[in-house]
Amino acid sequence: MGKASVILYITVGILVLFLVSYSPKKKGDHDHHHGGHNQHHRLKLRSSFNFKPTRHDPVPFDPLVADMERRREDKEWERQYIDHSHPELVSHSQKETTGGGHEHAPGHESQPEWEDFMDAEDYLNDEEKFNVTDRLMLLFPKIDVSPTDGFVTESELTEWTMQSSAKEVVHRTQRDLDVHDRNKDGFISFSEYEPPSWVRKSDNNSFGYDMGWWKEEHFNASDANGDGLLNLTEFNDFLHPADTKNPKLLLWLCKEEVRERDSDKDGKISFEEFFHGLFDTVRNYEEDNHNSTHPYHDLPEGPAKQLFAQLDKNDDGYLSDVELLPIISKIHPTEHYYAKQQADYIISQADSDKDRRLTLAEMIEHPYVFYSAIFDEDDTDDDYGYHDEFR
Repeated sequence: MGKASVILYITVGILVLFLVSYSPKKKGDHDHHHGGHNQHHRLKLRSSFNFKPTRHDPVPFDPLVADMERRREDKEWERQYIDHSHPELVSHSQKETTGGGHEHAPGHESQPEWEDFMDAEDYLNDEEKFNVTDRLMLLFPKIDVSPTDGFVTESELTEWTMQSSAKEVVHRTQRDLDVHDRNKDGFISFSEYEPPSWVRKSDNNSFGYDMGWWKEEHFNASDANGDGLLNLTEFNDFLHPADTKNPKLLLWLCKEEVRERDSDKDGKISFEEFFHGLFDTVRNYEEDNHNSTHPYHDLPEGPAKQLFAQLDKNDDGYLSDVELLPIISKIHPTEHYYAKQQADYIISQADSDKDRRLTLAEMIEHPYVFYSAIFDEDDTDDDYGYHDEFR
């Protein structure tokens, strides 16, 4: 860190200490703005978990909270998926969840003090141990890195969330790999893999079967090096194909999209099939990202025909699987999309001067914007919550 950056943070630190010193600490109507936990703002950890790979829960802003939730989730997962069918894996999974070789999350703190508490939530709500203002002061310089200028931008916050999300996703993938890897060679063969229970219990018209997520073609497309086995990276792509860089798997996603949307079963997408479904998905994605490139005319088919013509490279009046490649990331959004949504929401709530970036002072003024993912969901005064947006 350069001399200018050090001076900048010293200046900001003095300003923050000044603000904090003149802020109410224990009692009063504004406790929740300055790191205090009153009876109306008890921090909560998630107590229920959805183990479908298609979920997109908000990623905890604070790596310490993420660690707590990950270990709580692992215990619930062991209870549901291992104890009754794979008891021999419990000890191995427990080893993994206590730091057995995985990369640390951003801002990781070794030997977490909260483990000394009987209940992690008690630690979160002990203001002497877990003070939200102190946490934000600690994490701010870890996020403000590109460049280090005293501001957290949308891109920096998105990258921070992406790092945390990647850690969560790979952790769950490793957990699933441990279960299915029957011969313990570190790879998954198709014969070793079985669909999750939520797919097995569904009928053939449900999402899992209808999109072909658990079929051999999907497995083979995920096998980037063609050796008939999936390593951790390939298995992660198999479970989360939207985030893959594997061209075979991206093309498979396009093929499945054609198969699902092709109502007349001619192996391609007509304009009518495109207009009634796919176009709305793409338009919604672009509106969410505030980057619509297609003007919306009075006639609803206008922009749809324009996009269809752009995609129809051979001008045959239909879209093939290959021609869907330019929009497949809009049909199946990546983790970056969800991380950006989360970053956009946080900035919209905490950016007091509306300059599209956050200072440390702004973050301290709006602490529960950053901790609302663990905010007490029963609290009616949910000024800072984003449960509806992300849950």
